[in-house]
Amino acid sequence: MDRAVVTHAHRDHVAWGCGAYLAAAPGVEVLRRRLDPAARIRGVPYGEAVDMGGVRVSLHPAGHILGSAQVRLEHEGEIWVVSGDYKTEPDPTCTPFEPVRCHTFITECTFGLPIYRWPAAGGVLADIHAWWRANQLAGKTTLLFGYALGKAQRLIAGLDPAVGPILTHGAVERMTAAYREAGVPLPATTHVAASDRATWKRAIVVAPPSTDGSAWARRFGAQATALASGWMAVRGARRRSAVDRGFVISDHVDWPHLLEAIAQTGAERVWATHGYTGVLERWLREHGMDALAIETRYEGERDDAAAEAEEAPPS
Repeated sequence: MDRAVVTHAHRDHVAWGCGAYLAAAPGVEVLRRRLDPAARIRGVPYGEAVDMGGVRVSLHPAGHILGSAQVRLEHEGEIWVVSGDYKTEPDPTCTPFEPVRCHTFITECTFGLPIYRWPAAGGVLADIHAWWRANQLAGKTTLLFGYALGKAQRLIAGLDPAVGPILTHGAVERMTAAYREAGVPLPATTHVAASDRATWKRAIVVAPPSTDGSAWARRFGAQATALASGWMAVRGARRRSAVDRGFVISDHVDWPHLLEAIAQTGAERVWATHGYTGVLERWLREHGMDALAIETRYEGERDDAAAEAEEAPPS
């Protein structure tokens, strides 16, 4: 492909090997860390239209991660919007989701089942802090797993450094640095390799899920582990994850807010992608909407750092 419009910098949404990329300006730095350093990336402000072959293309906030965008396409009065990944919950690390009116809305539905309803993030963060303090009293290092791009920074933004040091895996630290460069305020963090071992039992360590049980994680000795994910809303998923705790925090929209977001677009047609597409299609059709489930190569929420090289433990 000669060029690509990128909704956000997660691996399954980056079109590799293109000659040029168009992305929302706030997400350029995190995208640059994903691509070849020589890649041609044009960052445009949210809402600014670009003419591409007679089609007006503009990017609008998706609220998923830093720089995430919905793609609005307008041609001869017909407007389509591709949602990319999105959420409507408040998140201090990225621009809030903005509903965009359109004729056709192509929406993700990663968590497109009625069972997925997110609790208030403030209450979940309070639970994380209580768990962290309990681990300190038990003499265990606290390991909190979240995807290296987006989820980890959202977690860090909500952590209270007064409880203890916030340490990071290298993949998390690299993306956190990009967030800081973009002007996102975050508490101080320390890369594990630069930390004082004496602080580990007081610290919370934010790391990708792929590090659970690895040689990198075993360095901490006695530890308590938790995964922050929307999948933790289901008891069976919590058991299968093999971590000690699960905290329900997702960077995707839940079922009630998915339906609300669709309604806000005023769309006449809705195409559902990557997730429980059949369920959403059936629900929309039963409620009188023109809906269609379509296949894409996107995978939805996953361990985005799985391909990162694991950091070797110190000798």
